[in-house]
Amino acid sequence: MNKKLPLSSLITKNNKKILLIVLDGLGDLPVQGGKTPLEIANIPHLDKLAKESAVGLHIPVDYGITPGSGPGHLALFGYDPIEHQIGRGVLEALGLGIELKNTDVAIRGNFATVQYKNNQPIIIDRRAGRISTEENKRIVEKIKKNLPEELEGVKVIIKSGKEHRVAIVLRFKEPLPPNSDLINDTDPQKEGMAPLKAQGKNEQSEKVAKIINLLIDKISEILKDEPKANYLLLRGISQKPQLTPFKEKYGLKAVAIAVYPMYKGLAKLVGMDIASLEGETLEDQIKTLKKLWKEYDFFFFHVKKTDSYGEDGNSQGKIKILEEFDKKLPQILELKPDVLAITGDHSTPCIIKGHSWHPVPLLINSPYVLGNMVQKFTERECFKGELGIIPAKKIMNLLLAHSLRLKKYGA
Repeated sequence: MNKKLPLSSLITKNNKKILLIVLDGLGDLPVQGGKTPLEIANIPHLDKLAKESAVGLHIPVDYGITPGSGPGHLALFGYDPIEHQIGRGVLEALGLGIELKNTDVAIRGNFATVQYKNNQPIIIDRRAGRISTEENKRIVEKIKKNLPEELEGVKVIIKSGKEHRVAIVLRFKEPLPPNSDLINDTDPQKEGMAPLKAQGKNEQSEKVAKIINLLIDKISEILKDEPKANYLLLRGISQKPQLTPFKEKYGLKAVAIAVYPMYKGLAKLVGMDIASLEGETLEDQIKTLKKLWKEYDFFFFHVKKTDSYGEDGNSQGKIKILEEFDKKLPQILELKPDVLAITGDHSTPCIIKGHSWHPVPLLINSPYVLGNMVQKFTERECFKGELGIIPAKKIMNLLLAHSLRLKKYGA
């Protein structure tokens, strides 16, 4: 019989600081001249740090499996993403400050642009041209004004997210049994197609799907005169799961410094505190990191735009973001974290315009590394590093070890 290593019994406390920086969608494939964005970008500080660090690659979920952002981050936090499946709707709702109950189904929505052909909506743009957050707020207010508070006795909570994103919570009057969220996305993930109808896989989820389809019909009628955001595609229909809190699991007081709601939601789900940002720039995040440095043991620092440009197929944009981060990196290094990890939650190759199964570059810096095995922080160089190719869910073990927070196992 296989037994799990009792990690919690090995954990010891000290005052060392661990900083995990996630450059979302970091990994890539060649985009020009046989080079990836990381290989093209002028990133001298990252390259120098890589030379001084332990580097390698990680597999977010499993070989050949393309992860969503939820599983990718969950694995980085040391939770098995196969054992703990979390819907995107839950993350979006929590990230926007909606407290979820056992009566709730949470949904992530994308405002989209459709054209009607024979009264059938056909998707022209799945993200409505990435409308501004201010435009999003206006549209959500319009929906709230015209949508009934309840649909067949189910309360509807809707809240604006960033750009085209929105969170919806369906609050039923009674607690929902498990698997009430076994419902497909209505987003087919491709333009030129009709939105899908929500369908449940059991009796209870079919009742929830009925409300979802009714909601879509109501909202599409409200938005029919909008030039861009005239439809709502729904993804990540989900119930809130139960996870061992991060502090209980690792003995670390943790805080998340993130701009986008989903990543705040994921951090909140595992029990991290969520930092309040005065702005949304990388500089604002760094200021917050410095402000909170003495208060916490573990810092999750999230950078989104590397992923956004990858999804858009914009290699130049991705290169630019990498270079901007590199210029700011010395400010972070001034804090002298005892353990610094820089990686991504998954790869987002520009030529794929989406997430992929490719291993993700990983860097761990501490006094306890071999180092001097690579010259740059790139996919190919990380392949040569001392860490090898490891499961993402084991990264937290390494961060604890490098911070001297794990006692010896056995006699």
